[in-house]
Amino acid sequence: MSDMYLKLVNTTVGKTAAQTLGLPSPVPLNRLKRADQPFIEGDVLVGAGNGGKAIATLGGVLGASAATVHHASGKATLEDSAKAGNKTRALDLASGTERRFSALVFDATGLRNPDELRALFDFFHPSIKKLGTHGRVVIIGQDPATCRKAAHAAAQQALEGFTRSIGKEVGRKGATANLLWMAPNAENRLESSLRFFLSARSAFVSGQVVRIGKAEDAPTTNPVAPLTGKVALVTGASRGIGASIAETLTRDGATVIGLDIEPAMDDLEQVMQPLEGKALACDITAADAPAKIADFVEKHFGGVDLVIHNAGITRDKTLGNMPEHFWDMTIAVNLTAEEHINDELMNRELLRENGRIVCISSISGIAGNFGQTNYSAAKSGVIGYVKAMARQVKQGITINAVAPGFIETQMTAAMPITLREAGRRMNSLSQGGQPVDVAETIAWYCNPTSGGVNGNVVRVCGQSLIGK
Repeated sequence: MSDMYLKLVNTTVGKTAAQTLGLPSPVPLNRLKRADQPFIEGDVLVGAGNGGKAIATLGGVLGASAATVHHASGKATLEDSAKAGNKTRALDLASGTERRFSALVFDATGLRNPDELRALFDFFHPSIKKLGTHGRVVIIGQDPATCRKAAHAAAQQALEGFTRSIGKEVGRKGATANLLWMAPNAENRLESSLRFFLSARSAFVSGQVVRIGKAEDAPTTNPVAPLTGKVALVTGASRGIGASIAETLTRDGATVIGLDIEPAMDDLEQVMQPLEGKALACDITAADAPAKIADFVEKHFGGVDLVIHNAGITRDKTLGNMPEHFWDMTIAVNLTAEEHINDELMNRELLRENGRIVCISSISGIAGNFGQTNYSAAKSGVIGYVKAMARQVKQGITINAVAPGFIETQMTAAMPITLREAGRRMNSLSQGGQPVDVAETIAWYCNPTSGGVNGNVVRVCGQSLIGK
């Protein structure tokens, strides 16, 4: 459904009225326009606190991009910024600059106590006002769980609050801010996440924290079609977010098996036909569903590389008025079926080496929702399942989750207008997301070079003001 308010406030008259009344003036987001689009362009400023472990990697990735890269200088706390390499140009922050930056990237992995947090101020204070519309802020830190000393953990944990606050400050520009917490010596696993969070693919992802661990060296991939040769199973693929996931994974080179219930087959066929994928009719809650899915995968492809658990339902009622079949059906579709399908595929060794499992959670599973005890319980259960399974999967397999916020779908279009408008404005970007925003996040998880991203739950919500 079209967001008329968003269109209105981006006219001259509408913008003036919004400013006069103190209403939000969201900026239309800049999403990916073509598959071969550079992940970052324009002027980028990179910096590092002293002792930063990732600065050379950042310099290498950015130096090979289409951007003009500058490294911060002029402050004693930022001297290690020069380690970004000779493909970057020194920029004295003490002297000021009139440049507009498309991204600000900071390596905070070397900050070992609260006093050293001053490097954040020294880097961002003179540069944050120069961040352009649709700009990106990415901060690299060390996972506090891996810090031995309390002062070190305090400094690294401080990055979360700092990043989330920046996201709320820059959201009015259609800009985002995200934090990558890496494990020690995991610098070589940063590239896929850095590319995603600096790109137009992450337009509706802000205020998020991603943990990146060590992983085996990833195979070389085609950055335009990194999923070439991969087979993907997408449940609930007949419309909305599921259809967008199928389209996005196909764009990136995968062959897609789209799954949905029998009554949705006409819609599913319309989605799959132009993608040259296969359609499978299946009720994932049926007792024989896992075996039926596994048999189909084995017969047609001999295995599967990517399993996307998108199928979901809502059956809303306050708990005291909820029929028991509302509870049972919601838990079965949104949670139990995922576990059974995964077990069948892995027990029969049909999920290939370096495979990817992605589950769909929800903001409701993080913050809870009135009248959705069943749905919120199921989606919260998905988070617990993903975190536990991440410790168990082997052979380079990863499992992660996305938690969408307000996404413009047929379901949200049917909401009462007051609730719909509240859902759209209750985030740092003051607008709803699109199904492709969820799909792009899933494609990042699925990238063969994202092997260090495991056990994460990333909210695709424009940094919703509800929940963590």
